[in-house]
Parts: sequence; C-alpha cells; structure tokens
Amino acid sequence: MTYRPTIGLEVHAELATATKMFCACKNDANESRPNVHVCPVCMAHPGALPAANGEAIRQVLRVGKAIGGTLAAWSEFDRKNYFYPDIPKGYQISQYEHPLVTGGSLAGVAITRVHLEEDTARSSHGDGVSLVDFNRAGVPLMELVTEPVIHDAETAGNFARELQLLLRTLGAGHAHLEKGEMRIEANISISKDDTFGTKVEVKNLNSFRSVERAIAHEIERQAALLDAGGEVLQETRGFNESTGTTFHQRRKEGSADYRYFPEPDLPKIVRADIPSLTDEAIQASLPELPHERRARYTALGLDAAQVRYLGATNTRASFFDTVITVAEKDADTIRTAANYLITDVAGWYAKQNTSEEDEYAGITGEQIVTLAHMAKDGSLSSRGVKDTLAVLLSEGGDPKTIATERGFVQVSDTGALKTAIEEVLKEHAAIADEYRAGKETAIRFLIGQAMKRTKGAGNPTVIQEMLIEALKS
Repeated sequence: MTYRPTIGLEVHAELATATKMFCACKNDANESRPNVHVCPVCMAHPGALPAANGEAIRQVLRVGKAIGGTLAAWSEFDRKNYFYPDIPKGYQISQYEHPLVTGGSLAGVAITRVHLEEDTARSSHGDGVSLVDFNRAGVPLMELVTEPVIHDAETAGNFARELQLLLRTLGAGHAHLEKGEMRIEANISISKDDTFGTKVEVKNLNSFRSVERAIAHEIERQAALLDAGGEVLQETRGFNESTGTTFHQRRKEGSADYRYFPEPDLPKIVRADIPSLTDEAIQASLPELPHERRARYTALGLDAAQVRYLGATNTRASFFDTVITVAEKDADTIRTAANYLITDVAGWYAKQNTSEEDEYAGITGEQIVTLAHMAKDGSLSSRGVKDTLAVLLSEGGDPKTIATERGFVQVSDTGALKTAIEEVLKEHAAIADEYRAGKETAIRFLIGQAMKRTKGAGNPTVIQEMLIEALKS
C-alpha cells in the first residue's frame, strides 16, 4: 500500500542573550558546574516576579522579519501548566494565542508561528538518583512551528539546516544540536490521500541525520502497522540513535491539557511603544540573509554546487567574502579560488576532522588569491598549487616563498626546458615519428614524459609549443 506522508516540524532554539528570559542570571546553559546561574526568579521562590528580556523578544522578531512573517502589533505571555521535576514553578511561561510572529516561510516550507518561552532545567538519572541542574532553567527559548506541508525526510532535514544557518547569521543563537541549543521535533502522519492521518510526535532529535532517519523510520513503522490492520495512536515517541528506531514515551497532550491563561505578572508587549522593536528598527538590524548571499555568489558565476558549499556556514561565507574583496571582484580569480576552497582546502580539513567553525583558522583570503594569481600567470601548475596548498595548510607561510623554496614553481623558461625536450624526443623517437605521421594524440605522451623530466615543474603549455616546434624539424 502506498501512503502519503505529512510532516510538520517544531524547533526549539536557545537564544544567545547575555541573561535569562525573566531574570538577570547569566545565560550559560552549558556551564559545567551545576546550579551556579540561579536566583529566586528562575528557581521559583515565593514572591519572586519575572521581568521579560527585551533582547530575546527583539531576536525572535528579527527571525520573523527574516522569514517574511507578520510581526504582531502586540503580544503577551501565557502560563502553560504541566508538572515535571525540571520546571520549578510547576508551569512554563510561554505564548499561546498571541505569538510574536505568524506566517512566513523558509527553504520553501510555510511557517505557522514563532514564539518565545523559557527553557526548562536539565535532569540527569543514574545509580538510583535523579538530579536537576537549574542553570538552563529560564534560558530564552524560541519555538518555531511549521505548517504540515513537508512530505519527505530530506526536505525536513534541509529546512532544519537552513534554520540553523539563519539563526547563526542573525546572531540570534549558536544552534548547536549536539549541545541541545537547537532541538527538533517532528510530527508525522501518513494517509492514502490528501487527508491527515493520526499524528505521532518524535521528540528531541539532536542531529540533522537523526531528523531524517527518525522520519523515514516512523513512516515505515506507521505504514507497516496500517498494512497489518492496526491503528496508529496519537503519542509522543523518542528516537534511538543506535537502532534507528522510535519508541513510545507517552500519550500526546492537547492544548487543553496545559490550561493556558495569560501570565498575570507580565505586561503585554506593545511594539509601537518600544523603539527597538518597530518594523523599521527590526528591518534595519538584519544582515545579508543566507538566500541573499547565495544569490550574490550565483551572480559571480559560481555553479549551484559551489554556491551551496560556500554558503553553507557563516565561517565559509565570511572567508569567501574576504577572497572576493582581495580579488577585487575579478571573476576568473574568484572562481579559481572557489575551486581551491571546495576541493583541496575542504579535502584537507575533512582529513583533519576539523569542525566547520574552525575551518580557515590557519590561512587567509590573501593567500588563496595569491595562489590563484600564480596559477593564472603560469608560476604554478595545478600540481604546484596542490603541493603549495598542502604545505600552507599544515605549516603556514607565504605561498610564493613555499613554492620557490620547495621547488613547486613552474618552469617556463625555454632554455631550461630545451634539454628535457631533446632527451624525450631522442628516447621516444618512435612516438615522435607517429606524431609526424599524423597521430596527433601522441603529443600527450611526449608532454607527459617531458613533465616527468622536469619533476612536474615544467609549464605544460610551453612544453607543448616547444615539442610541436621541435617535431617539425
């Protein structure tokens, strides 16, 4: 039986503000010492009153503007009531009927809403003991909900990657999935037609690969269940990384179960009353967005694969923008430099298992452009560029000095090449006669032999010209 999957995503992302959402405690959920960034407010002591973090509100509005959403003229916080050990108040301050942002789209996926809430504490269990670390309690948490318009795992993964890139580009959040700074939940249903099936939520997916694997597995699980005459239950499930399967956690709550009501200790947010939150101020604060950057790279003549790679992280894009500036927008130099970054440089970092954020730490845009210029003027062959880059990446230094001292500089001097060509023609006289007899492809063999004689330093263009001239005699 063929089923149509329908997928919606809920993404929680911690915001990179200096302080927590409703108090002045330091926002550092990754602090190794437990319970050091706490106060009466985030520990829910009686009588402690919250005060909203204006920067967190501004960052969510910036995300909303970047995705083309509608920014609410006014908004408010609500109490979301549910009881877990990691929520000290017994309720979470969140948003329900009046979110900060509605609508918009990203990576072709329609978005329902973006709102703001506080994160929970972090629980740990072991040796018969459960402990709670409240450093994360009260950290500003953006929640973005998509429309149920995704129909395959790959699209879901690509959307999550694009959202991470947007958050980092805006400086709104670091969005490290492995640290829990960005957490993804997928709502998945299947049906035989365009109607919705029973929705199953898979929670706290902590890598893009996990998002794709969990969705693919859940589609298969639900299909097998229906094919066997079973029923899909509305529930919350977890994902087992090692087995690639989902497992039951609890029955899914509905909004009524949370007993939302407006938070009485916080005033409404009226944007017109706050200069930094007006449409004009939010728009003016936006940097070049990822899709705009990719369009600029395309206009430089880069192909889709190059644009996708160079625009995939802020580190790569920032470095490549330096290359563009140093190259003074010379299209040929820029495209040559892009090729080096995508092939040789990327390959070297992959072998070193370098994180994306640490790429290009040991090189500069000026060095890459210098290599492109040396290739263009014939100082370096393609082999010479690779060899120079290898030394540059592992040891550092000046490209011209490296190429000269290591013997990578390409020999174009006809006098220096004459002896090598004479020796090749003498040693391979039969091949030379084949060329003279009309077998033009024989020239490639002779060029290769001459390159060997010069240990790869000979300029192949000059060698070819000299060989053809010598073969005429």
